[in-house]
Amino acid sequence: MKLSIIIPAYNEESVLRSSLQKTKDYFKQKKYSYEIIVIDDGSEDKTRKIAEEEKAVLNKKRTNKGKGYSVKEGVRLAKGDYILYMDADMSTPLEELKIFLQYIKKYDIVIASRKTPDSLVKTRFYKKILGRISHLPIKLLLVNDIKDTQCGFKLFKKEVAKRLFKMQKIMRWGFDFEILFLAQKNGYVIKEKGVRWVEDKNSKVKLIDYPKTMIELFKIKYYDYKGYYDTKN
Repeated sequence: MKLSIIIPAYNEESVLRSSLQKTKDYFKQKKYSYEIIVIDDGSEDKTRKIAEEEKAVLNKKRTNKGKGYSVKEGVRLAKGDYILYMDADMSTPLEELKIFLQYIKKYDIVIASRKTPDSLVKTRFYKKILGRISHLPIKLLLVNDIKDTQCGFKLFKKEVAKRLFKMQKIMRWGFDFEILFLAQKNGYVIKEKGVRWVEDKNSKVKLIDYPKTMIELFKIKYYDYKGYYDTKN
């Protein structure tokens, strides 16, 4: 078995080296092989240099195009039997992966959740409120029976990820619920698993991103209505 770990990164010099070292230390005792793919999303700091020094697979230098674009690029580069994407700050600790790898044998996709009874979350109160408010239209209009679409820790079977991300059209924050929408549309089975999660106070998600992301929701509905998602490939 080989595992591909995709880390989208935009100006992450403060956390990236530590996260890469922790990731490599975690896999030292594992019996399967792995690759770490850092997708530099047009960083203006030392993110690329750190990724190079830590011997990660690295994309070609480019301008900022969004987290969704970066994960799509990472999936295209990934060679593993299973593909995980996670945030550079490791808000969800990598130790959660053990149970995810057990579930992925039965399910097509396993996603981390901060809103199930078995989750343990540390975040600011207003972020919890905004998360609940923004999730309501996602639940009503796009995805069924998923409590948390946006947690940045998701594991896919290779063939599932390759197919879904090929169809992806949303290149910024809304790509998470687009991929889950496409997964349900195409009959893939998703397991939502509660995790430990600690908010990074330097998170790149800003208040203005919440309404922008909601606009992306309606773009997805429009694309689906117009038949732009090719479900035959």
